[in-house]
Amino acid sequence: MTCDQLVCANCNGRVSDGRCPVCRANRARLQQEQHGPFPTLNNAVLLALLFAAVLALALLLR
Repeated sequence: MTCDQLVCANCNGRVSDGRCPVCRANRARLQQEQHGPFPTLNNAVLLALLFAAVLALALLLR
């Protein structure tokens, strides 16, 4: 989710505009979350990778 899609409940403006302290805090939080360890991978890809890792581990232990 991006800041352009969010509307602030405090000032009724876009979060990307940063009109109030609530907007600015949420915009900073969203930007920090986008720089996580896997920012471009969605949940389905991460789940598939986890499944493949568990399957590989099971085959190795067999």
